[in-house]
Amino acid sequence: MHIPDGILDPKVWVTAAAVSGIVLARSVRYSKHKLEHRTVPMMGAMAAFIFAAQMINFPLLGAAASGHLIGAALSAILFGFWPSTLIMSTVVIIQAVVFQDGGITALGANILNMAIVAPAAAVLMHKLLQKLSLPAVVSAVVSGWVSVIAVAVVGALLLALSGVVPLELALGTLLFWHAFIGIGEAVITAVVLPFALRSSFTLSNNKEMLL
Repeated sequence: MHIPDGILDPKVWVTAAAVSGIVLARSVRYSKHKLEHRTVPMMGAMAAFIFAAQMINFPLLGAAASGHLIGAALSAILFGFWPSTLIMSTVVIIQAVVFQDGGITALGANILNMAIVAPAAAVLMHKLLQKLSLPAVVSAVVSGWVSVIAVAVVGALLLALSGVVPLELALGTLLFWHAFIGIGEAVITAVVLPFALRSSFTLSNNKEMLL
C-alpha cells in the first residue's frame, strides 16, 4: 500500500523516515563490504523487473478492488534482506517522485513498510520454512503471502498512530484486502522464483540472507 501525503501525523512520518534512513544506511554499508561488484547491475535489473511488474494489476472480488505485485519476497529470497531493502527503496522512490504513487512526506513510511518490513518478513519466513525442509515452492508461496500481510499490519499501525482510523478498523479492512493481494503475490513469487534462480540473478554469496 502506498500512503499519500496529508494522511500520517508528522510525528509518525518523521519517525518512520528516521528508522528507514538508519536501516538503509546499514544496507549501503553491507552492500559495499559484502557484495561483489557484478551484483549491483543484477540488483538494478531486479528493481526494473519489480517496477514493471507492479504496473500489472489483478482484480480482486470482481471489480471491487485490484492488487499488484510488491516484489519484496522475490527480491529478499534472491538477494537477501539488506540488498533487497535497496532494491525495494529504489522502486518506492521512483514511484513517489515520478508517478506520484505515494506521498513525498510519507516516503519514509512507505519505504519502512514495503522496502524494510516486507523483505524482513519474507526472509524470516523463508528461513524458518527452510529449516522445516519444505519444498521451495511452498516456501515461496508462504513467504510472499506473509510479506503482504506484514505490510497490511504495519500500514494499519501507521494509520492508527496518526489518528486516521481506529486500529481495529484499520487492521480489519487492510488485512481483509491484503489477504487476497497476498495470494497474487504468493503465486507470482512462486512462478518467477525458479526462473530467477536459474538465471544470473542469484549469486552464491547472497544466499545467506543475513539479517
